[in-house]
Amino acid sequence: MNDEVSLKKYALISATMAAFLAPFMGSSINLAIPAIGEEFQTGALLLGWVVSCYLLASAAFLVPMGRLADIIGRKKVFVTGVFLFAVFSLMCGLASNIKLFIAYRVLQGIGSAMIFGTNMAILTSVYPPRERGKVLGINSASIYLGLSLGPVLGGFLNHRFGWQFIFYFSSLWAIAALLVIIFKLKGEWVGAKGQKYDSVGALLYFVSLVAFMYGLSSFTSVNWAPYLFVFGLAVLGMFVYYETKVTNPLLDLKLFINNVTLTFSNLAAFINYSATFAGTFLLSLYLQSVRGYDSQLSGLILLAQPLIMALLSPVAGTLSDRMEPRKVASAGMAITTISLFVFCFLGPDTSISLVMGNLLFMGAGFALFASPNTNAVMSSVRKEVYGLASSTLGTMRLVGQSVSMAIVTLMLSHFVGNVELEFASTASLINCTRVSFMVFTVLCFIGIFASLAKGNVHIAKEVKDTN
Repeated sequence: MNDEVSLKKYALISATMAAFLAPFMGSSINLAIPAIGEEFQTGALLLGWVVSCYLLASAAFLVPMGRLADIIGRKKVFVTGVFLFAVFSLMCGLASNIKLFIAYRVLQGIGSAMIFGTNMAILTSVYPPRERGKVLGINSASIYLGLSLGPVLGGFLNHRFGWQFIFYFSSLWAIAALLVIIFKLKGEWVGAKGQKYDSVGALLYFVSLVAFMYGLSSFTSVNWAPYLFVFGLAVLGMFVYYETKVTNPLLDLKLFINNVTLTFSNLAAFINYSATFAGTFLLSLYLQSVRGYDSQLSGLILLAQPLIMALLSPVAGTLSDRMEPRKVASAGMAITTISLFVFCFLGPDTSISLVMGNLLFMGAGFALFASPNTNAVMSSVRKEVYGLASSTLGTMRLVGQSVSMAIVTLMLSHFVGNVELEFASTASLINCTRVSFMVFTVLCFIGIFASLAKGNVHIAKEVKDTN
């Protein structure tokens, strides 16, 4: 019994420490982009790749690494991912030129994919159904804590010591997590031992997702991006066809055809991130370009949302252990829809107290959605595919984020045009913000029904875990 308690404890500590890394890095590096550009004397085009190459690598490798983890062992892939993140975070800080820096960011992104393709799968393997919602909520809280501390701690490190120390701190944190995993996390979890890895499927998946996401994100700024987007869709079609013909596919499409909970939970996650992710970007533009606040004060205002998410995620996870996750997640999606609708009426004189209050409301809605939705996904599949289920959900998050930013980019192109933001009129920025939030409100409203359609999981949980 003591061994079981110890295993649960260190699985949670390991997964939670690792879950902090990527969101902290993502939210802190945005503040360091100007300093990185100055350090390497590089232009906006290459600086754009500092963020996008990491995002593309993370998304493209998530499902392949999740499937690999199911076959060779989730701990093996998990510990390798944390190791890669530690090493290449350090190398990013030591990089001597922008091209090396971008190469290290790609490898850091692969490490992130290995972490997020396995950490929830390990927690689901270790904890029984009645406890999963709570621990997945704690894991989500770590993600939101990383998002919250990124601008604060990352800004402090960048300002006092230089942007390199953001990467040094991340490397040290990853090393600490690595030591816990190596010396305290005992055991291995293999779901599909002996099955052949689908290398051709992995290659098709990688090419299709990179082409699709880059084409989508650059649709209005790069002339050939629409062709790349179409090419990505064509290769995705080839991938789907190929997966129906192989014995051990990378992504077993029958899982989605026969599992309503898995399908609609992933769809709900995709819609939710598509409707919410770019909201912070829009509000940052609103606060700085319309209201005239500096970046530090704007960051503090926006901090309200991830902080409440971090506080409420464990509560939401526990609720999803006691009642059907779809009910909790759908309530969260409804709250998020209302908060997005409120932002449709933003104006140049809107009370900042109202903005902060609505951010808290939106954060509460997102917290109620995220961990219960994850609980529904991980509780709806067999043990053999925990890694695949975890990584598929992560991919929906990243693709949804890309779609969200693509919507905002399209709106900026239409309402603001090809001018520097400092020269954009207040009216055009307000119109862009309002229409974007209208689109997001409609998307999120549709997401409520996708969330409700996922069905009940508690009845089948115990049965699935005994199979």
